[in-house]
Amino acid sequence: MVVIYGIDKHLNPIKSQLSDAIHGCMQSVLGMPEDKRAHRFIPLAKENFFYPGGRTDSYTVIEINLMKGRKPDTQKALIKALFKTIESKLGISTVDIEITIKEQEKYQWGFRGITGDEASDLNYNVDV
Repeated sequence: MVVIYGIDKHLNPIKSQLSDAIHGCMQSVLGMPEDKRAHRFIPLAKENFFYPGGRTDSYTVIEINLMKGRKPDTQKALIKALFKTIESKLGISTVDIEITIKEQEKYQWGFRGITGDEASDLNYNVDV
């Protein structure tokens, strides 16, 4: 699951394109299938979103939640692909993009009435 935060006036008009950019990177780097898109957008009023100096109103925070298993090099490749793709397709400077990857053990995920470690029918590989 991916959660994206930003100022509403900037984030709302680009949600669809940003979702496509993020999912494209997750497909190419992690091998996620087309139908495995789970993005949550949190547009905030400017007065409710404080960000570091040297950033603009385009400042966007992307939090990626994954089941544990991806190698450090794979995670780094995803981060770099996101920076490159978002800057080239949406014109958001890499200075205005913050990305964090949060991993949880497979047993800490629950979906379709089971835990992630019980799922035997995933159509993608977690250990990449």
